[in-house]
Amino acid sequence: MSSESGRRAVAVDALFGFAVFAVVAIAVGSDVADPGVDEPLVVDRPALGYLIAVMLGALMFWRRTRPVAVLLATGVLIVANYVLDLPIIGLAVPLAPALYSAAEADRTRWAVGTATGLLLLSTGVRLAQGQDPAFVLGYELASTVAIMGAAIALGHIQVQRRRAGEQRMRIAELDRQAARAEAAERVSLERTRIARDLHDAVGHRLTVVMLHSSVAVEALEGDRPDLDTARTELGYVTDYSRAGLRELRSTVHALRGSDSEVAGTASLAYLDDLTAEVRAAGLTVDVRGRPERGDLPALVDATAHRVVQEALTNTLKHARARSATVEFTVDGEDLTVSVADDGATPAGDEGTGSGLAGMRERVRLLGGELETGPRPDGGFLVRARLPIGGPR
Repeated sequence: MSSESGRRAVAVDALFGFAVFAVVAIAVGSDVADPGVDEPLVVDRPALGYLIAVMLGALMFWRRTRPVAVLLATGVLIVANYVLDLPIIGLAVPLAPALYSAAEADRTRWAVGTATGLLLLSTGVRLAQGQDPAFVLGYELASTVAIMGAAIALGHIQVQRRRAGEQRMRIAELDRQAARAEAAERVSLERTRIARDLHDAVGHRLTVVMLHSSVAVEALEGDRPDLDTARTELGYVTDYSRAGLRELRSTVHALRGSDSEVAGTASLAYLDDLTAEVRAAGLTVDVRGRPERGDLPALVDATAHRVVQEALTNTLKHARARSATVEFTVDGEDLTVSVADDGATPAGDEGTGSGLAGMRERVRLLGGELETGPRPDGGFLVRARLPIGGPR
């Protein structure tokens, strides 16, 4: 609790205490007798009545920290006031602040129980003393119950308001946590997408550069270096390095733009360039059933290109294959892309790497399926099913 709110609470408690003291002190000073009593009470100790008024008012300073104790102490003082034949101070008004405080502290059962007990005690004693039942039950009881009930209800309303406020705060905190989690997830997904796009854009080019560099090194080794072959291979290295740099720049530029720009950095329209690079690296590639340009949605087109690119890159890096077949099949609302090679070892030996993981992520984002594994007759197969339905 802040110092300002603490001072405000003390001021409110002081007002409660003063109100209780004033009401009881006025009742003591007025010394009003109950109707229906043959002889008025004789008050020979007014100072004690004022002391009880002071004590009832002082109890209000503990109403927040000790609401039940304040309620019980107030009840005891009111009963003592009547047992000692002090001036009539009533029941409902002196007790109402304590009832409100107990209910406000979520001690409604204590408030209801104490009020009920005092009502039964007061009503029974007054009827036993011969007071008019019509006045006690018809007027006094109804007004007392109304005041007490209102005090308890007001306190209970404060509890409900406080709970509602706490619930709103919890909901707001949960919303903030959800927003932070969503933002973190977006960042993670964006990082994954960037990693996937950079891997696809640069990985293939670097693989081709590596293969041509290896051939150039082999051509320069030995007693009779093959300068013409080395020069040719290094020319490929230069060309593909430049192409990779251009593609990297295009990918970075696309990542700063929209998803359609990212998709535009890869397309089956560039499949001939891709297969030419692979053939130049020594792998025979046969392409069958390639869809015509514009027949596929942009994201499906880009994903199909990336699947072929990654599969052929893996073949070059791992399979030691001589040939590969790329086949496209449109069946209803699905495009099936298959890349099979005749390598001696599976191209998926590094199946836990980022290449196959990137393919799976791309295919899964479209709601498709990816199958990878060795072929029965040797080699390795990558097959992706891509849904092509929906707007293009």
